[in-house]
Amino acid sequence: MASSSKQASRFPSVDRVARSASAQALARAYGRTALVEAIRAVIDGHRARTGGGGHEPPGDGQIEVEVAERLQARSTPALRRMFNLTGTVLHTNLGRALLSEAAVEHAAMAMRQACNLEFDLDSGGRGERDALIEDVLTELTGAEAATVVNNNAAAVLLVLAALAQGREVVLSRGELIEIGGAFRIPDVMRSAGVRLVEVGTTNRTHRKDYAGAIGPDTAALMKVHASNYKITGFVAEVAEADIAAIAHAHDLPFVVDLGAGSLIDLAAYGLPKEPMVSEAIAAGADVVTFSGDKLLGGPQAGLIVGRKPLIDAIKRHPLKRALRVSKMTLAALEATLLAYRTPDRLVGDLPTLRLLTRPLAQIEAQAAGLRAAVAAALGPAWRVEVAPVSSQVGSGSLPADVIPSAALALSPVGAKPGLALKALSDTLRGLPIPVIGRIAEDRLLLDLRCLEDEAGFRAQLDQMAAAPR
Repeated sequence: MASSSKQASRFPSVDRVARSASAQALARAYGRTALVEAIRAVIDGHRARTGGGGHEPPGDGQIEVEVAERLQARSTPALRRMFNLTGTVLHTNLGRALLSEAAVEHAAMAMRQACNLEFDLDSGGRGERDALIEDVLTELTGAEAATVVNNNAAAVLLVLAALAQGREVVLSRGELIEIGGAFRIPDVMRSAGVRLVEVGTTNRTHRKDYAGAIGPDTAALMKVHASNYKITGFVAEVAEADIAAIAHAHDLPFVVDLGAGSLIDLAAYGLPKEPMVSEAIAAGADVVTFSGDKLLGGPQAGLIVGRKPLIDAIKRHPLKRALRVSKMTLAALEATLLAYRTPDRLVGDLPTLRLLTRPLAQIEAQAAGLRAAVAAALGPAWRVEVAPVSSQVGSGSLPADVIPSAALALSPVGAKPGLALKALSDTLRGLPIPVIGRIAEDRLLLDLRCLEDEAGFRAQLDQMAAAPR
């Protein structure tokens, strides 16, 4: 006990460490309060270990190093930049759509300066924040009115609560999708206070199923685009125009949830066809909901367009204020939507469309140019090859369609693939800018479809030397 007390007394005081030149530099960088707290925490940690015996008290220099490391770790943001080399362009876990430079600049303006978020510059009175994007949204979709909330699930929730709370909504059994994270359409309906009426079967639904389900408590007919899976074979579904006709014959609104919801014909860019918002409106949909951060290529948002009386009712619902978006989201969304007014420049302006349409030959050339450098960084314990792979859109969009791409395929030489690939994946995640690929067929694949900052990727190749041998 006496020996332990003697060792504990050999620790420097907090004040002594704080007066050192290196500590003073840390105080200027992080503040004196944070510095003192870090010194105390480091010394207390060593004291606790010394009390158990077998631990030599550290010198002032070691304490200062640990304090600096602690302060740096505590001030480093948890949200970090990454290289998305998974092959999934709209990766939910990696942030989905990348914003255009115009969207980033417009959002930065809204953060730095006062702006007319809810101020009418013409009248000098209070304005409505949705008015900032309503005109361009109605122009692009053909709808009469529009509003916006914080994501598409919220959009569906709000539409159902505003138009059908306490009543029934008719939906095909084959469209009872799970959006992700166990978030399901039936759950959204229950949360909105709506009773779901399922019609048809998983694979086949007909016009008579919708017509036969309409009763005195029916508030709306609904169609949900099954964007994250596809049923093939003996299938049948009712076209939007036909469901709209049935709904309107009974004076009911027809609601369409498009999920990803494209504003343009992707087929014109050599991509698989995806339902367009304007097509749903033209087919007779009274309300359409879709996402802002998927195929639209903007920030996370849930967009609602449709007939003005219905949109007005949706805007008046109490949930609308709870689900409204911030000025940063509105600014980024407005800039993204404005890009659609110049379709000839859209590929260059929107990162999502640019990455999805990136020429295969360009990706293959990039892979060939990087192969030798990556091989040199990893050393002889790893084989590095250029391999053909398939990218995907992601975030539930076009689940059955893939886009040809090229990857660097990394495989261990003379080692068990499982452990070696996991260790290499861990190493790449630990780089200053983490590199995220995917493991398949005993290889770590770095799909280069989304690699635009090649210089940044090359700059940290030498740090791959820490990869397992």
